[in-house]
Amino acid sequence: MTALVRPGTAADRDFVADLAHRTAADSVAAFRRTPDARIHESLDRLLDVLEEQSHVTLVAEIDGRPVGFLLMLDALPDEVTSMPQGFVAYMAVEPAARRRGAGRALLEAAEGEARRRSLPYMALMVTQENAAARALYESCGYFTERRLLCKAL
Repeated sequence: MTALVRPGTAADRDFVADLAHRTAADSVAAFRRTPDARIHESLDRLLDVLEEQSHVTLVAEIDGRPVGFLLMLDALPDEVTSMPQGFVAYMAVEPAARRRGAGRALLEAAEGEARRRSLPYMALMVTQENAAARALYESCGYFTERRLLCKAL
């Protein structure tokens, strides 16, 4: 059962929003103790902003069923160098479908799309606590370029 990746369509919006909402807390470090309602409001703002910008939606399927998605901005330059890049704004895989190749397939498809658009770099952010996601990204050749340091007050 190999994950197949296809371009997302307007018909995938409900799937993307639902899975994003169910996995949004994975993107928040435990020390931030953020109410779920606030996380979901922030996610909704992100999804709205993405709709207004140039982006790519990719959907992974296993056995014809959507199991994950990736949203990549293709016109967001790196904030330090101003170099063009593909930026993974959000990626999620159904918990029951994880470790079956969908995440890797989504990243590879996004990288292919970035190459087609002549983007020389790919970037993404991941919480330090999300060891499984970090392991996937590192196995795909991603490395830590910068660190965001935080402190609870």
